Amino acid sequence: MPEPTAAQRLLAFDFGLRRIGVAVGQTITGSARELTTVQWLGDEPDWAGIEQLIDEWEPNLLLVGLPVNADGEDTEQCAAVREFAAALAEDYALPVQLIDEHLTSREAERTLAEQRRSGGRRRRVRKADVDALSAVLIAEQWLRQRDIARR
Repeated sequence: MPEPTAAQRLLAFDFGLRRIGVAVGQTITGSARELTTVQWLGDEPDWAGIEQLIDEWEPNLLLVGLPVNADGEDTEQCAAVREFAAALAEDYALPVQLIDEHLTSREAERTLAEQRRSGGRRRRVRKADVDALSAVLIAEQWLRQRDIARR
């Protein structure tokens, strides 16, 4: 894990085979927010879109959610996630960390549905909304773990 006292900006990715949710987080505030989703173009992610986000936000770290099972075993998607993380590390010369993200999509769906029910959200919940919020949850999880490690 990076030096706990260093201010950092990170991009978090919720990898999917249709869309990749993206969020930005920072260690100074310990917060994260949704940015967007990146679509797949044919059989690969929109690498130009990812590069644009990296150029714009200038992160010190890239996080990629790894969808392991509750028992810690790999899911079918883990190999593709690891390939994506390796491509990020190779193409952008930034540190890339994998972080356990099982159940973030379910938590994001519940949060968005509750916002809709309570009137805090007017439009219906789209899959892209779930993916982007899942990326926020990935970033927030890393930030919480970092804070615990600092204590």
